[in-house]
Amino acid sequence: MTATLATPLKIAPATLAKLAKIGIHHRADLLLHLPLRYEDETHITPITQALPGETVQVQGEVTHCEVMFRPRRTLVCRIQQGDDELTLRFLNFYPSQQKQLAVGKQIRAIGEVRGGFFGLEMVHPKCKAVDDETPLPQSLSPVYPTTAGLSQTVLRKLINNALESIPLSDTLPASLIERLDLAEFGDSLRLLHNPTPDISASTLETRSHSAWRRIKFDELLAQQLSMRVHHRERSKRVAPSLPAHDKLTHALLDKLPFKLTGAQQKVWREIAHDLTQSHPMQRLLLGDVGSGKTIVAALAALQAIENGYQVAFMAPTEILAEQHYLKLREWLEPLGIEPVWLSGSLKKKVKTAASERISSGDTLLAIGTHALFQKDVEFHKLGLAIIDEQHKFGVQQRLALRNKGKEPHQLMMSATPIPRTLAMSYYADLDVSVIDELPPGRTPIVTKLVSDARREEVFERVRQACLIGRQAYWVCPLIDESEALQLQTALETHATLTEIFPELRIGLAHGKLSSEEKAATMAAFKAGELQLLVATTVIEVGVDVPNASLMVIDHAERMGLAQLHQLRGRVGRGVAESMCVLLFQQPLSELARERLRVIYENTDGFIIAQQDLQLRGPGELLGARQSGVAMLRFADISEDEELLETSREIADELLREHPDAARAHLQRWMANKHDFLQV
Repeated sequence: MTATLATPLKIAPATLAKLAKIGIHHRADLLLHLPLRYEDETHITPITQALPGETVQVQGEVTHCEVMFRPRRTLVCRIQQGDDELTLRFLNFYPSQQKQLAVGKQIRAIGEVRGGFFGLEMVHPKCKAVDDETPLPQSLSPVYPTTAGLSQTVLRKLINNALESIPLSDTLPASLIERLDLAEFGDSLRLLHNPTPDISASTLETRSHSAWRRIKFDELLAQQLSMRVHHRERSKRVAPSLPAHDKLTHALLDKLPFKLTGAQQKVWREIAHDLTQSHPMQRLLLGDVGSGKTIVAALAALQAIENGYQVAFMAPTEILAEQHYLKLREWLEPLGIEPVWLSGSLKKKVKTAASERISSGDTLLAIGTHALFQKDVEFHKLGLAIIDEQHKFGVQQRLALRNKGKEPHQLMMSATPIPRTLAMSYYADLDVSVIDELPPGRTPIVTKLVSDARREEVFERVRQACLIGRQAYWVCPLIDESEALQLQTALETHATLTEIFPELRIGLAHGKLSSEEKAATMAAFKAGELQLLVATTVIEVGVDVPNASLMVIDHAERMGLAQLHQLRGRVGRGVAESMCVLLFQQPLSELARERLRVIYENTDGFIIAQQDLQLRGPGELLGARQSGVAMLRFADISEDEELLETSREIADELLREHPDAARAHLQRWMANKHDFLQV
């Protein structure tokens, strides 16, 4: 019986568990488990021709084998071919290897040749016992990604069995393959698993071979098709239609001390239109630091409220959520709307009272952290969910909030600009609006790179800024390994700066403070009662103090580009010239040096995000969303932009003109992926 894509693997449970660790659950997964690199075992290199630095295969007879104990326990063997000898050295070995390498045995060894104490040697070569009749392989030997206890031999056997038993018919129409000059799918797969020796290993390992081009295109196409299908399915779901009544929205705009920028007006029109539709909006609002996303979100909230529906406004940290709460309360209470605040740190009695107001419909606007989607919080009539810094929430968390209403509209916001290729690829299921214009009056921020050796000069700069009536931030280093260490560093920095600046009023903000303490500290800083704020990265987003014109980021080399850009955006919000000092410690790693160069040379968040994508890849830029989107294994959206563009066009064509082919393609690539693209 011919196996199908979904045929389960019939092998020992222990092997199944190991395969599952590397993402192999069905026979089809074996086909797309492609090699990392290749070893050339198709010919023997005479020992006399083996050169240091080359990876070669040699064959010879074991003439000497012993365990040496100095300087450490090592198995040392010598093999001879004619008059030439080569030493094999094993630092970790098993008794079975000693038996395999017994004197008189004929073996083949493949590995990198290097100069050693006794002449040429290989360290930890791959060896196998042979005789004069043992044939050489006819193709390069693939080396697959694996896990402990799962040998290359087992993987190769399983994969070759799948190649022979599963039909490799093409999912794409022949006319399309010809038009795009693509290799056949089956031929490409067979070649990548068993390439012939005449094919350059470098074109395979750099993934520039035409077989790789076909696999990468198919993967990108499957991703695009999956996104399109979810987008279409969403349009079939029913959400409340929220027409614009323009009463509350106009009232808010009339009271504002500023006018919306052209970019804000454009994205507001897009969102307002989406809310009138009877299928759920899923729009991502992108805007650089300080571009004015919150007012656009407030207008969206008012359009839902005008229709009698509730709005949930969620942010990832208490500081940011509380900033939104205070800002929206200031704007909306004069209009008769009293928001409710809900966070995990509230006392049980206060939390219960807030939950009751939400479930009874007594409040139409709930603002808070992840506490909003806990099981005991029920919404009376949820029509719109607004999620700020959406990439910091997991898919399940966003899904839980969506499930609080029958089918609420969703507005997701991010101050982390998303490069065009990332938006085309991983956010293709969302409608994207971009605020690409800063409000007038924002002063450019001067960025300075300063070595830790000049710390005293930085202290003096801070003192001068505060004494002329300005305010400053001192951001403590990021310590990923330990929150306790980060807190300790913040406390020590606060104590040191208090000693250095006895004449200044200095505050401290960190993640371990209670909600009330954080709010009190931030309020005192905003009111000008504190001149210098020592803080951890809790101030990364949401803090708006126009009088703060100087920021010092201590150990800036430890932080990522997006985080540095977000922090820098906390200054430059008033009319005074602002400065961000990046204080770094030598020596710098190559990556840290490159990050600091990018942040020093650029202020445009989209350029910074594009550079970040090239430095780190898409995983970290996507944040928690990656747990819901099939990450690309073979294509690289930075290097394969042309293929990405083509796959976007072909996805629409395939769904429109060849729906059966589209279904077959998705089945091959996405059948076993647990994605949550609908959120």
